[in-house]
Amino acid sequence: MTEMGIASIVAMLGWLVLVIAGYRSYRLGASKTIQLILIWSAIFVTVGLLFSVMV
Repeated sequence: MTEMGIASIVAMLGWLVLVIAGYRSYRLGASKTIQLILIWSAIFVTVGLLFSVMV
């Protein structure tokens, strides 16, 4: 792996840590988190299917 690839992975991990810390600041429970994951997954799958049907 090149140096740029390693730097990219480190940067993405840093962003992931920031996102997780920001999400944890809302202090949502596990059930609410799972509900949000399912809702957003359904939205992305629906939009992906719509785009794949149109193309």
